[in-house]
Amino acid sequence: MADSSAWLLLCRTVRFGDTDAAGVMHFQQLLRWCHEAYEESLERFGLAAADVFPRPGHAPAVALPIVHCSADFLAPLACGDPLAIQLEPQRLDPGAFEVRYSFQSGDRSVALGLTRHLAISAGSRQRCPLPEPINRWLEASSLGQGIQPL
Repeated sequence: MADSSAWLLLCRTVRFGDTDAAGVMHFQQLLRWCHEAYEESLERFGLAAADVFPRPGHAPAVALPIVHCSADFLAPLACGDPLAIQLEPQRLDPGAFEVRYSFQSGDRSVALGLTRHLAISAGSRQRCPLPEPINRWLEASSLGQGIQPL
């Protein structure tokens, strides 16, 4: 099995457009970064975004809407700050999972995020089991939770 840090530890830099007039990260960026890290993690694991997310002319049979999210801001971030994002996906039941996100900048813990997803049939909008590719990502991620923390 591949080293799970390849898809559970992601890096980015705070850009000027991520900041507000005070020169610090605007609060809404954190949840955007969480979702982008989730998308990139799936792609690095080998799941094409087109197979998970809707696009013009195609909708997957199972949608994975976020039904709960939260964010905790522990320290300010400014343009140019490096970020390491550690993802911790966890299956909650056969039709739901959550991803916890830990944001580090250098040796500082700067933010925490959480997204909770529920599987629903795209046609009926009723709860259903998670798609098999997502189950594989969750299983492989849980096996790799032994990676070194940030």
